[in-house]
Amino acid sequence: MIPVTIFAERKLAVVGAGLSGLATARALLEGGADVVVWDDKEAGRAQAAEAGLPVEDLTSADFKSFAALVLAPGIPLTHPEPHWSVKKARTAGIEVIGDVELFFRQRDVSGASCKVIAITGTNGKSTTTALTAHLLESAGRDVALGGNIGNAVLDLAPFAPGRTYVLELSSYQIDLTPTLKPDAAALLNVTPDHLDRHGSLEGYASVKARIFAQLGPGATAVIGVDDVPCRAIAESLEGPYAVKRIAIGHAVENGVWAADATLIEMEGAHEVGRADLAGIGSLRGAHNWQNAATAYALARSQDVDADALQAGLRSFGGLAHRMEQVARAGKILFVNDSKATNADAAGKALGSFDNIYWILGGVPKDGGLRGLEPFYPRIVRAYLIGEAAEAFAAQLGDAVPHVACGTLDRAVRQAAEDASRSDADEPVVLLSPACASFDQYANFAKRGDAFRELVLQRQGVASVAV
Repeated sequence: MIPVTIFAERKLAVVGAGLSGLATARALLEGGADVVVWDDKEAGRAQAAEAGLPVEDLTSADFKSFAALVLAPGIPLTHPEPHWSVKKARTAGIEVIGDVELFFRQRDVSGASCKVIAITGTNGKSTTTALTAHLLESAGRDVALGGNIGNAVLDLAPFAPGRTYVLELSSYQIDLTPTLKPDAAALLNVTPDHLDRHGSLEGYASVKARIFAQLGPGATAVIGVDDVPCRAIAESLEGPYAVKRIAIGHAVENGVWAADATLIEMEGAHEVGRADLAGIGSLRGAHNWQNAATAYALARSQDVDADALQAGLRSFGGLAHRMEQVARAGKILFVNDSKATNADAAGKALGSFDNIYWILGGVPKDGGLRGLEPFYPRIVRAYLIGEAAEAFAAQLGDAVPHVACGTLDRAVRQAAEDASRSDADEPVVLLSPACASFDQYANFAKRGDAFRELVLQRQGVASVAV
């Protein structure tokens, strides 16, 4: 835990009793603050009470008595409209911040010589964050990993000299962190997502760009330049820090680009390093080349030797539910990509394999499967589940053979049976739903866990060792 002392002997409201909210309340109490916790859901309030935290109904509280409102990132700050607690805080004239803001303020007053690497993007940020931490750890660094992945930021180990914090940050977290000032920051990509929370693509991109807004001398900005919003942001970057561009399939000056499973590091027009991704299952596909190039650039910004990074890349096991290679049955490969909750994310997996037996469906996002048409020739057959089945059948039409399975267990059984009759060298049974999970599963992780369990229960299946 990182005790937060900056609000000692002052009263704060913490709204949202999820993992980050509970960690925030504990850290503030440990630092001497007077904290009250509230959650709109009874289950959240019960969880806070069970944790021994002071729960108080804030709907009728006088917000002028609070020094600040600490808001959980999942609660609307601006769109589609501010949460009632945000409205009350603004009326009372108190600031609205998040747990990551407390982290940066506490680091500032502590004077600790620790470093912070912050990573964001629409897709790939979890893999990139985990890989960056892995590369640093492989090079012998003291690393704490958290934020929007794993542990809440205030549940991480306390500030210490030589420690590097590698943080995944969502746009919601950035929005609540006005003094965000990392030592290195990365923005992978910006594609339409969470527009209900930011109003427009332009608003969403502007929040993502704030990750670079306060970089100081000696810091590094790493930015992908393969999408229009990020290219515009890259052109606007100007300050006392280094800028490293990331690209796939075309060269960049001052950055890292990738082609044919090879990373090429450039300083100006000169190549200064290479890394080979061929045969690394956890980094398969062009989207993972972008993730690896970004992690490589971030590790290099922390003076990790380029030669040491190759071993770190090869030993990276990947993340659950993100193109996770679950098992093999003979030549069939089973892949769990349950984290692909929109078409853009599913396209990354579809572009990484051939001879695909594709399981998809759930609660569809706007546009459904739009944009995935170029990948249809890679798909042998599609297996439709959940609420989206009828709509997806209409979108696939005659372009992709498909069958309505309804549930995941039936889809896995049918896909595996069909793949067993394939003449391909490596038929792939791929769960990449292009949908949210909430019609049948509590979240994408539960859905991915169910897929893994169904696969491993099959006869003749061998788990893929990481």
